[in-house]
Amino acid sequence: MSRTIVIVGNGTMPAFAASAIDDGDLVIRFNDCRSYGSAGTRTDVVAVCNTGRPARAMIGGTAWKTHPAVRAAASLWCVRDGGKFRALRGKLAESHPDLGDFCDDLTAGFADFAAETGKAFSSIPRRYHDRLDADLSRFGAEGYVVPSSGLLTIAYVLGEIARPQDTVRLAGFDHRGWDGHPFDAEQRLVETLVCGGRLSRLSPPAQRLFSASARTLPGSRRQRRLP
Repeated sequence: MSRTIVIVGNGTMPAFAASAIDDGDLVIRFNDCRSYGSAGTRTDVVAVCNTGRPARAMIGGTAWKTHPAVRAAASLWCVRDGGKFRALRGKLAESHPDLGDFCDDLTAGFADFAAETGKAFSSIPRRYHDRLDADLSRFGAEGYVVPSSGLLTIAYVLGEIARPQDTVRLAGFDHRGWDGHPFDAEQRLVETLVCGGRLSRLSPPAQRLFSASARTLPGSRRQRRLP
């Protein structure tokens, strides 16, 4: 049986998003689930940034733990591999000294919370981060810190969660935000996957649509390494 998997970012949503998202069979939201409410309420998975200040804010207080989306979710995913971030610490200390706690790993806290609340727990394997670094370089990414949580989750869903007959849809992905993520390259990569039929969107990204087909995007002929 086919499923509709909806990966819900925190960006711009079309007016029909709430009903379309709630009709999904597996709905994934991120971090503090800012999309909850205006973009539906169904939440099966919460994917969290499990290092640094965002992680500490979520797991160290009560607001995130008692959020209705977090309470409803059956599964919790940590998007960052602790070993990968430990390896990045020395490099970032030189290139981004302001990110002193960026690599602090709070995965254990999220795993404990999942166990306490009866949720399934997964940590996205390091190989997805490594592979995305290679793939993003083909789309012009350079000088960035890490891929976004959204892109890591997309790669994981396509690689390990979605079955061939499933439909994977994106909502609220504007490809904008913190300048440590390579959002221009990420958008090019995602558009290649959309044009190739691996993904679909509930709405196009605001303001920055690419009119070119996947065949004309840089590196698209070699973009088969992403699962």
